[in-house]
Amino acid sequence: MKLEVVIEQDETGYYVAEVPAFPGCVSQGKTLAEAKANIKEAIVGWLTVMNEKTKRRHAEIIEVSI
Repeated sequence: MKLEVVIEQDETGYYVAEVPAFPGCVSQGKTLAEAKANIKEAIVGWLTVMNEKTKRRHAEIIEVSI
């Protein structure tokens, strides 16, 4: 899976990484490499949580092409 990740350096010098396609999927790191590693973990966590939410709700999963 390929996702767009936006990484910006904040005023304290930390690198903040965000996945626009996944609301609330944000991480950071002291270095760019650390931020990249941390956002990968955050993506896996985000997908795991959303998968569990879907199971609890008994929601219908559909595929949409645009």
